[in-house]
Amino acid sequence: MIEPLKTLSRWLAQHASLFVTAVAVLTFFVPDLFSWVRGSTQTVILGIIMLTMGLTLTTEDFRILARRPVDILIGACAQFLIMPCVAYLLVYVFRLEPALALGILLVGCCPGGVSSNIMSYLCHGDVAFSVGMTCASTLLAPVMTPLLMQLTAGEIIEIDAVGMFLNILIVTIIPVGIGCFLNYTYSRRKCFPTIQSLMPGLSVICLACIVGGVISTVHDALVARGLMLFLWTFAVVLCHNTLGYILGYTVGRLARFNTAKKRTISIEVGMQNAGLATVLAGTFFAAQPLSVLPCAISCAWHSISGTILAGLFLRQDKTKGAV
Repeated sequence: MIEPLKTLSRWLAQHASLFVTAVAVLTFFVPDLFSWVRGSTQTVILGIIMLTMGLTLTTEDFRILARRPVDILIGACAQFLIMPCVAYLLVYVFRLEPALALGILLVGCCPGGVSSNIMSYLCHGDVAFSVGMTCASTLLAPVMTPLLMQLTAGEIIEIDAVGMFLNILIVTIIPVGIGCFLNYTYSRRKCFPTIQSLMPGLSVICLACIVGGVISTVHDALVARGLMLFLWTFAVVLCHNTLGYILGYTVGRLARFNTAKKRTISIEVGMQNAGLATVLAGTFFAAQPLSVLPCAISCAWHSISGTILAGLFLRQDKTKGAV
């Protein structure tokens, strides 16, 4: 029984973008399918995702923060400067309505995505650096995300910075901490590697549930306002994500990073924890239900674009090898 589950978990991890997109499309046609993913249920699901991340982290991963402070500092500064600023710029360039503006700003102010480590591995990036950046941005998120939202979105809506701080603490830091504790305590048990091997698949399923819940929430608005609403929002998400990759890579060049680290910082900056953004939007901007739409699109698109970018980096390696 375990081997088929391991195979399924590997398949889901390798085809995360396809699976999440398929669930989103299915939910659009059957909106009640994920109508149960609301409020506290959504928060619990994100907590499970962050728990799966914690279960894969070891004490060695956190030592990276101490061993490579300059690299991590540059990465964290790039993460929390580039994406909020780009989101703020796009809000005005695209003249976004308040709800959509809140969504894309929230995506920009969130920490790096948990699947960025996989993408760094696939494109021969610096995986240790990737894990270190993810750890650092996640640990900083309870303070940085509310602060940055206050600065960028405070003129649109009143930001409950304290409430957001506590919410991020509960759905990110605590589950990650529990996962790390379990890994440290039980990692030598024979069954623990098996449990870890099932976590990627569980994480993808949970992310798909969150996206499905969002599509269920905004279904009526999407139907009423037509394809243009989706395409306009997708264009903003596409620009935000792409500029994150480009500017992240540029920071790596300016810092004179090697090729592996430039690829990693590009992916870490461009890929956001859109699942966290989705939960925060649903919790704190419930009066603006469309604010979750950019977050949901980002959940699916960041996985797709990360896979594409990793493929382009690999093709670059093959081209150089052929010369």
